[in-house]
Amino acid sequence: VQLQAYGGGVVEAGGSLRLSCAVSGRTFSDYVMGWFRQAPGKEREFVAGINSSGGSTAYRNSVKGRFTISRDDAKKTGYLQMSNVKVEDTAVYYCATRRSAIVTSARDWYDNWGQGTQVTVSS
Repeated sequence: VQLQAYGGGVVEAGGSLRLSCAVSGRTFSDYVMGWFRQAPGKEREFVAGINSSGGSTAYRNSVKGRFTISRDDAKKTGYLQMSNVKVEDTAVYYCATRRSAIVTSARDWYDNWGQGTQVTVSS
């Protein structure tokens, strides 16, 4: 499985951005997808996850109500819609997958990673 994350950029605080993660190589519908982020000098942290059926999602508390994770299995693409972004959302965002039905926030559980896309929120 290969993943390619894209859609990052510079956005003003309070604005919106949509990240995409294109998946190739296997049947995407068998995979859980997670989004993680890593700010300079910090650990990579879980942002959001969606299970293989799309019926269950999970978010870190600081993005609840602002970010929405979704997936389109026909397009083999996952999305992270970011709204009302804050300066503290600035980071490199990574998508990750694992062949499973259950979503988890554990970074080490995911075994396929994309290359990351930079999101910078200006004040």
